[in-house]
Amino acid sequence: MSYLSSIVFLVILSVGGGFFAKNVKKIIRNIKLGKAVNRSDNPSERWKNMALVALGQKKMFTRPVPAVLHFALYAAFVITQIELLEILVDGIFGTHRFFKPALGGFYTFLISFIEVLSLLALIATVAFLSRRNLLKLPRLNKSELLGWPMKDANLILIMEIILVCCIFTMNGTDEVLYGMGKSHFEGQGSFSFAVSQHLGPALFGSLSEGTLQILERIGWWGHFMMVMAFLNYLYYSKHLHIILAFPNTYFADLNPLGKFDNLESVTNEVKLMLDPNADPFAAAPADADAAPSKFGASDVQDLNWVQLLNAYTCTECGRCTSSCPANQTGKKLSPRKIMMDTRDRMVEVGDNMDKNNGVFVSDGKSLLNDYITQEELWACTSCNACVEECPVNISPLSIIMDMRRYLVMEQSAAPMSLNAMMTNIENNSAPWQYSQMDRLNWKDEQ
Repeated sequence: MSYLSSIVFLVILSVGGGFFAKNVKKIIRNIKLGKAVNRSDNPSERWKNMALVALGQKKMFTRPVPAVLHFALYAAFVITQIELLEILVDGIFGTHRFFKPALGGFYTFLISFIEVLSLLALIATVAFLSRRNLLKLPRLNKSELLGWPMKDANLILIMEIILVCCIFTMNGTDEVLYGMGKSHFEGQGSFSFAVSQHLGPALFGSLSEGTLQILERIGWWGHFMMVMAFLNYLYYSKHLHIILAFPNTYFADLNPLGKFDNLESVTNEVKLMLDPNADPFAAAPADADAAPSKFGASDVQDLNWVQLLNAYTCTECGRCTSSCPANQTGKKLSPRKIMMDTRDRMVEVGDNMDKNNGVFVSDGKSLLNDYITQEELWACTSCNACVEECPVNISPLSIIMDMRRYLVMEQSAAPMSLNAMMTNIENNSAPWQYSQMDRLNWKDEQ
């Protein structure tokens, strides 16, 4: 029976791991749809950024209550992987609590620590469910979250509850069995786990040995199956940030907020225009038949790969939108929706490629207009509040600015007031509709 259990375990592990690896390849492929951008500079600063923001969750604590709740979930997720490692060893080799003989008393401390964190995670999960569904916090109930995003958030939290229940069922029944001298280590007595030594006898103390053995196995297999399900659900969920927050913070833009990049092709043209000794033909493309480069972005392929990584990393927390002055005044712009739309379009393009042997076949759609409207883009004040608020250094503003560039430089589709300003700058070297000769007339006014 032990061999059969190990075989079943290995089959599930292989299938689950295989699907996860396949989905990881899809994610990497989709991110690589973006243009190349160099983010290899200043590695020491990047490692520091990742340690503080992703690992230390520095920016989360601008809002202490959700930060403490989230940290409980986060710590439980990280530390519980130690117990998962033991489950993997036990499942493959048919052992039970493989690490206990070697670790002794430290094993009891370790599992007790995991149980305390799991209990805190359970409390945090219930609190998060209440915030979304009972308190209905405004930033968690915006229009862009209607439908699947809301179901996704609730489903993940329910999975967390089931996982914690499996842990306490497994440990609690083991505690009772060990106390009866009827378990895998006869005569060992109670483990004295911090929570299970009280919870186990209270919930399972009156059950028979056979029932306890069955419940212990349900908890053990349930824990493993939930981990496999969660791992493969990540691809379809906003919770990819659990993994991608680390590379996202490492590759984040280290420039001061508000510093925008210039298009290299435009910069080179301007330099040639300002250099009286420059060769006027130096800017001509090497290949006369090459398609001209595109200014700005109208679809996900026009964005860079870091921006697409940002889209996958977004956890839809809504801190960006709740801090956006345009959104607060009733404008359509929601920075969270910008990231969600970018991710949805990226996945749609990836699915298109899967259906066409790795080649994208035009579907007549684009990120601009089909997902993100011009009204949303022009509502942005470029204040950087969304970038400042994001717990994992996502920049919705960079996507907005690239799409604005496309509208202005490719389609001449800027708002009338902006076109008037640019015309005045071209004609009068100032944003105002006054000639240079009249610019000092104000000094003569009484």
